[in-house]
Amino acid sequence: MPPLPLTRDIVLIGGGHAHALVLRMWGMSPLAGARITVINPGPVAPYTGMLPGAIAGHYTRDAMMIDLVRLARFAGARVILDRACDIDRAAGQVVLTSGRRLRYDVASIDIGIASDLPEVPGYAAHGVAAKPLGAYAARWEAFVAEAGAEPALTIVGAGVGGVELALASAHRLRGLGKTARITLLDRGAEALQGVSAGTRRTLLAALRDHGVTLITGVSVAEVMADAVVLTDGKQLPSDFTLSVAGARPQDWLAQTGLALTNGFVDVGPTLQSSDPAVFAVGDCAHMTHAPRPKAGVFAVRQAPFLLHNLRAAVSGGAMRRYSPQRDYLKLVSVGGKMAVADKFGLRSGGGWLWALKDRIDAKFMAKFSAYPAMARPALPQVHTLGLREALGDKPMCGGCGAKVGAGALRAALAGVPAPLRADVLTGPGDDAALLRIGGADQVITTDHLRAFADDPALMGRLAAVHALGDVWAMGADPQAALAQITLPRLSDTLQADMLAEVMQAAGAVFRAAGADVVGGHSSVGDELTVGFTVTGLLAGAARTKSGARAGDAIVLTKPLGSGVILAAEMALVQADLELTGGLMLGEIWAGCIASMVRPLGPAAALLRGRANAMTDVTGFGLAGHLWEMLEPDGLAATLSLADVPLLPGAEGLAAQGVASTLAPANRAAVGWQVDGGAGPRLDLLFDPQTCGGVLVCVPADQVEAVLAEMAQAGELAVVIGQVTAGPGRIVLR
Repeated sequence: MPPLPLTRDIVLIGGGHAHALVLRMWGMSPLAGARITVINPGPVAPYTGMLPGAIAGHYTRDAMMIDLVRLARFAGARVILDRACDIDRAAGQVVLTSGRRLRYDVASIDIGIASDLPEVPGYAAHGVAAKPLGAYAARWEAFVAEAGAEPALTIVGAGVGGVELALASAHRLRGLGKTARITLLDRGAEALQGVSAGTRRTLLAALRDHGVTLITGVSVAEVMADAVVLTDGKQLPSDFTLSVAGARPQDWLAQTGLALTNGFVDVGPTLQSSDPAVFAVGDCAHMTHAPRPKAGVFAVRQAPFLLHNLRAAVSGGAMRRYSPQRDYLKLVSVGGKMAVADKFGLRSGGGWLWALKDRIDAKFMAKFSAYPAMARPALPQVHTLGLREALGDKPMCGGCGAKVGAGALRAALAGVPAPLRADVLTGPGDDAALLRIGGADQVITTDHLRAFADDPALMGRLAAVHALGDVWAMGADPQAALAQITLPRLSDTLQADMLAEVMQAAGAVFRAAGADVVGGHSSVGDELTVGFTVTGLLAGAARTKSGARAGDAIVLTKPLGSGVILAAEMALVQADLELTGGLMLGEIWAGCIASMVRPLGPAAALLRGRANAMTDVTGFGLAGHLWEMLEPDGLAATLSLADVPLLPGAEGLAAQGVASTLAPANRAAVGWQVDGGAGPRLDLLFDPQTCGGVLVCVPADQVEAVLAEMAQAGELAVVIGQVTAGPGRIVLR
């Protein structure tokens, strides 16, 4: 049965705790016909409950991070790595800082709060805010790694959060053998407002035990690189200045026209704002029916009510009312693996409470460490021989990983006749066909991508970059493009919106390249596929795959690994993998996308004047495309595996057996021509690349100049080997 049409848009603004839980529950039971989107500046989001433990060194960074890219894949949601800056409620659109607009039928805001001090001179340049948490955790780890023997820290805000982070910081630095000077400031006359007297006494004693100096009744006048100046003129040395000074709403909420209290979005029992189509949850919301302090426990408990009400809003169901508890258990860690509990004015403490907090936090994070496997449709009891093998045991890749293998393609094209017309100079085999029109040379090529991400704009942008690659690789300047787009089944409104997203994003790429989009064709199918036919004009001779000479340096302009990374993200395999480099799968994926969206035009323009042969690395992998350059002239090559640039995370994924569905066919096509080498770096030579780099053979006496020009232009260029005389082999060293 084909996929059901999508008819309504739900947009989640922010990757806060409530939205993360909504996405997980959505993946377990999606609503037919609804498209769900999550917008967040980064691919991961921190869990607040584990922040003090991470600062103290009890947890690694990845233990407290929710991988939003992986979560969105499980939920069947599209993830947009951008930041909201407004809501155009009249148009029903969320406005992003990139200028992009996303339509919504229902939106929800879960963007947390800020704790920065924008009014304090020097803070923006030299201060660190505890919220948002992700940037603070990263800055702290960098500081800890570089801090001297006696670092000075100033923490602004002596509420529970400030005290907890001061104790965590002191514990971490003491454990590293450093004598830290930590000063905790508060403008109030008394620290730790809002906790019981017993809890306050315990926490103040902990501050004294950890050598933290508490100063109340003061405010910050200026933050400098190495000091904090108070309003009374006193200057405190400070190598790391942190603000935990209360909860500040994000500024852009004020321009939405929504009803606010002190800058926070007013919501009622159904979690709807003054605009029924806009919900808000977590710290950015103010519950007018039951005001409560800012605490993550409320966001967690709002999640099932938000999920129900979002579904009801787009399906015509009845809303549920959320009533928060009057008080909640506050578990405050005190540096080491000890904690203090406070609820209803009662206090207790000890190591068992830290263990309890650890179990609570681990239980929450376990929801995002492994997802239930969704059952694949069973094969009919009676089926043809070979059907199970053809289906495979994992999802089919998108992008270039979904292309026909080199062997099958070569067999299919064997019977294509030579060009009939004299003005068609080349047939199949090179990156683009070469035409002669009125004495001028023109190239024409076509390419398309099966979607591997649910973001139409991203796919439009990548498909444009990818299709232009063949024109650039031939040394031509892009001229015009025709679109070929297959949309999934959608309502008329969503269909128009998706097509507009694809064309606007792709059009921006073509315009930047100097080309015009002059038309195209659209159709409806089971999934999104975006392609373009592109023409280009040649000012001189075309740069083709053939023409390399023995002695040429082999230069590559983008790292390898996109096929492996896209396959890992599509297959939801992170739970079974060990990731290296301190990155989560979503961060690896985001880095891969950032490399892919980088156009080849600037690099190709610098290289084409010096290249003997040039191509782009795409579906057949580096080994396949290099062989296409060597085989016509009977040449060989030596490659240095150690010098081949790789995307962060790619080698680790390949080492654990992750591979694109096209990789086996790539290896079968040319693997017999490759001598030496073993392990994941060898495997990545056969990895299909989407929007890969330029592979160019440059005369040895010009390679240093080429590398210098590329570096000056900010383009990557790495010498990975050398062309040698035949017989044709690729020798690895």
